[in-house]
Amino acid sequence: MYSPRLKEKYKNQITSTLKEKFQYKNEMQIPKLLKISINQGVGAAVADKKLIDTAVAELSSIAGQKAVATISKKDISNFKLRSKVAIGCKVTLRNNNMYEFLDRLISIALPRVRDFQGISNKGFDGRGNYTLGVTEQLIFPEINIDKVGKINGYNITFVTTAQNDIECLELLREFGLPFKN
Repeated sequence: MYSPRLKEKYKNQITSTLKEKFQYKNEMQIPKLLKISINQGVGAAVADKKLIDTAVAELSSIAGQKAVATISKKDISNFKLRSKVAIGCKVTLRNNNMYEFLDRLISIALPRVRDFQGISNKGFDGRGNYTLGVTEQLIFPEINIDKVGKINGYNITFVTTAQNDIECLELLREFGLPFKN
């Protein structure tokens, strides 16, 4: 049966490295990646409803799984926003889809960022999760540049079982995310 490359790397290498480094006494203490959530806000979709459809299609092709539109919860007159109007899209990846996306992000998408110096280590939330902002969707090879109407960015959140930011940073670094030193 097929198993993603990073899943095998986690089982064979990363668990033993983290257990050694943090002196875990139990296998269950070793942090693991639970899910990757990708979000995109499309504020201009209040005026043009077709932008949501293209955003959902692009996010679905990047993630390899169907994305869903997110809807507003309340009226905000300053933003000309009504409740129950689609204003973004999201997708949550788990198991093999998550590892496949992470592999493509590390090996293909991030190296395509202009003037790439590494990703910031300031995106941790204090509870062992990390959020990374991607400024344009063109770094993903699944996106056809000719069909892009508007350049949008994504928020990619890595949810782990790590207890603190240091454990999470080490886990993501072992997976191969290129953090700045």
